[in-house]
Amino acid sequence: MIRTLSIKNYAIINELEIKFSNNLSIITGETGAGKSIILGALGLIMGKRADSKTLYLENEKCIVEAVFDIKAYSLHSFFEKNNLDYEVETCIRREITPTGKSRAFVNDTPVLLSTLKELSNNLIDLHQQFDTLTIHDTHFQTNVIDTIANNNKLLEEYQLLYNIYKNKKEELNRLNEKKINANKESDFLNFQLNELTITGIKTGEIEALETELKILTNAEEIQQTLGNSALQINENENAICTQITELYNAISKVVDYHPDLPELLEKFNSTLLELEEIGNKFHQLAESTEHDNSRLTKINERLSLLYGLLHKYHVQTDKQLSEIKKDLEYRLSDFKDLSNIITDLELNIHQLEQQLLNLGQELSSNRQKVTHRIQKSVHKLLSKLSMQHAILKVEVMQNHTLMSTGIDKIRFLFAANKGSKLEEIKNIASGGELSRLALCIKSLVASTIPLPTLIFDEIDTGISGVVAHQMGIILQELSTSHQVISITHSAQIAAKAKTHYFVTKITDGNKTTTKISELTPEDRIIEIAKMLSGSPPSEIAKENARELLGP
Repeated sequence: MIRTLSIKNYAIINELEIKFSNNLSIITGETGAGKSIILGALGLIMGKRADSKTLYLENEKCIVEAVFDIKAYSLHSFFEKNNLDYEVETCIRREITPTGKSRAFVNDTPVLLSTLKELSNNLIDLHQQFDTLTIHDTHFQTNVIDTIANNNKLLEEYQLLYNIYKNKKEELNRLNEKKINANKESDFLNFQLNELTITGIKTGEIEALETELKILTNAEEIQQTLGNSALQINENENAICTQITELYNAISKVVDYHPDLPELLEKFNSTLLELEEIGNKFHQLAESTEHDNSRLTKINERLSLLYGLLHKYHVQTDKQLSEIKKDLEYRLSDFKDLSNIITDLELNIHQLEQQLLNLGQELSSNRQKVTHRIQKSVHKLLSKLSMQHAILKVEVMQNHTLMSTGIDKIRFLFAANKGSKLEEIKNIASGGELSRLALCIKSLVASTIPLPTLIFDEIDTGISGVVAHQMGIILQELSTSHQVISITHSAQIAAKAKTHYFVTKITDGNKTTTKISELTPEDRIIEIAKMLSGSPPSEIAKENARELLGP
């Protein structure tokens, strides 16, 4: 509910503050005194566009600020979602600079107008003639029916399951899209995997082939060089090993003559043996090395294939090619897993659909049972407001499409006059009729739905006497559970208020200023008497005013 509304430098308002009661507040005043201007300022709080032309003093900033008690509206998630500080007493402020720049704040945190609108829609329900009213909204209409049908717990169960269903549907769409892309990709990946698999590449193969290629390419030189080396070491008459053997034998004759010679001779012998072994190895390598053109051709072809793969996959080694092959196998196995996941998810979604359809059927059945009661109750209230021929028809039609509120398409059809065609409420032109219908519907559910502050602008247009008195009673009853603010020209409605505000227009020099004040009990008598008979009021009018106000 609105605690206070402060307006500074707006239209013909220099500065004023209104403290609203939590029941029924009435605002009256002469035509043109500024009642609609107060609503215009409130519109800024609700996120409507600002204009620097509305500044009272064109060189100063306009500030409109409202303090709300929001504990009844369960808005913690909204504040958390928008990174705002939650306060039971929340302050909304709108500023307009002389240059036309507009800023909005919630608890001193800057917010976008879209955020402000979303928040204020939960706090203020403003009814002005020919405005789009809340009763146009199918969600509100559904809420009305569900409240009267005691569907709240069942609807909560349905919506919890529906959110799970919706998330899983989104996940399925994402996976199916991924699968479409995967099918395109898998063909290419399979081609790559087959290419690497058929090649049969092994880690270290390229290095081994390059070594063998080097040997085969230089086979003749290897044979000649190693063969000659083997002859010179072991096989010629003056072979190196023969000469070393002769030296060894000569030294052996004098080994006992010097203490260092035995160790040196032993090393000399080891060298001889090692050299003989090297010569033998050279001989073996020379014998085993052959120039094989056929093998050379095969190696060159194999290396050409492997080098091509290295270039194609932008890697340097056959080990990296093997790693790519393993990665392809892993990614393709993921695609197979994806199909299984999609199958399981589709089954789960089908099960959820069946559960939701069952709950939706139960919701629909409960709704259909209360449509007649709603129609009858609204007709009774409309009759009190001089609309005895008005008809409200509540349609609950199953379309078996899962929605956030069930499987029903809900419509409120209305005809204001006898013989008129029933039409959807949004197609009805008369603001006065809509306002009265809205009042009746909201009165019907006021004790169970946490409605925002209800503001009615001249809802009494075209009525008077007994009808206005009945409307006042309805507003008064509505205000026992909700804050109601009504701008009115009706004395009968004004008399039902807990708090009565009077708007006046004061001219001082070249400036006209709007003021608002809360009337005392005696001032209320005078004002209501004026509304009954004009100004100045007669004594009879004052007496009638006292009678309307009651004890």
